[in-house]
Amino acid sequence: MVVLASEHTPWVAGFVIGGAIVLVVVALVVPILLLAKRIGDRASSIDAGLQQAVDNTAALAGLADTNRMAVNVIQGLERGRKRLGG
Repeated sequence: MVVLASEHTPWVAGFVIGGAIVLVVVALVVPILLLAKRIGDRASSIDAGLQQAVDNTAALAGLADTNRMAVNVIQGLERGRKRLGG
């Protein structure tokens, strides 16, 4: 019996070490997976917020045109004032 136990001792030690390694890997991977799930859960709300920001700032694309037209109006008013003698 003692001979059988000594023959199986390396196998038992290997299984124990392998089990310990699996537990360490699981302990390292589970927090990463939980963090990825939290990020994934928040991604849709982040995307919605970014889309709202895009929609809210879309009018800024026409700001240069508005500025150019405002300058034209001001220049026209100045010309009109000069013609009227003001």
